[in-house]
Amino acid sequence: MNHRDDRDNDDDSSDHRGGHAAAPARPRPPAPPARPQVPTREEIALLDVFEGLGPRDIMVVATAQQAAEALAALGALRVVGFDTESKPTFLKNEVSSGPHVVQFAALDRAWVFQLHDPDCRAAAAHLIASSALTKVGFGLAGDRTQIRHTLGIEPQAVVDLDTVFKRRGYRNSVGVKGAVAMVFRQRFLKSRKQTTSNWAARHLSEGQVCYAANDAYAALRVSEAMGLDAPSLTPLPLSV
Repeated sequence: MNHRDDRDNDDDSSDHRGGHAAAPARPRPPAPPARPQVPTREEIALLDVFEGLGPRDIMVVATAQQAAEALAALGALRVVGFDTESKPTFLKNEVSSGPHVVQFAALDRAWVFQLHDPDCRAAAAHLIASSALTKVGFGLAGDRTQIRHTLGIEPQAVVDLDTVFKRRGYRNSVGVKGAVAMVFRQRFLKSRKQTTSNWAARHLSEGQVCYAANDAYAALRVSEAMGLDAPSLTPLPLSV
């Protein structure tokens, strides 16, 4: 019995060596689509201008009544564009007292909070600390540190789109200008004059208001165009 079993085994192995054709190779899966490249500064300069919100679409929140109205409107939303502005510092070792302005944007309007009034500060702090309102923006790590220091709160449900792009394979910071150019093939205008203006002023110019609002608005537009919704957005870790 043992010898016959050995012969049977030998016959089987010879059949496999010479009597059976190799299985056909499985077709390779298609290569993933190429990741879009961020346009260069020169390429961006040739693009049409991204159309942002105008003054009529922006509410400056500077009083208790305006803060209450803004809270009611923003409380009905799930995802908003978000950013902050601070008076720039120019001296060595000077510490910023910002943020001085906090902005939120929907797809059709925006709210620019000035933080001089206690009710405006409280309303902005409430929205930033709300886990029910997802806030998307670019380069928000520094904003978060200032918010903790100035408003004394821990921001919740804050999503930095630069982090989203890095998770998709982009090594360098994409930023709002790069993202708008890549996603919409349009040029996002960002004035250095407004960037370095006095955001702590009691009265903001129309240029400042539009600049602040559209930083938040562009972030929301990019988020929407990428197909991101509240459940798919991962907030910044608490350690940031």
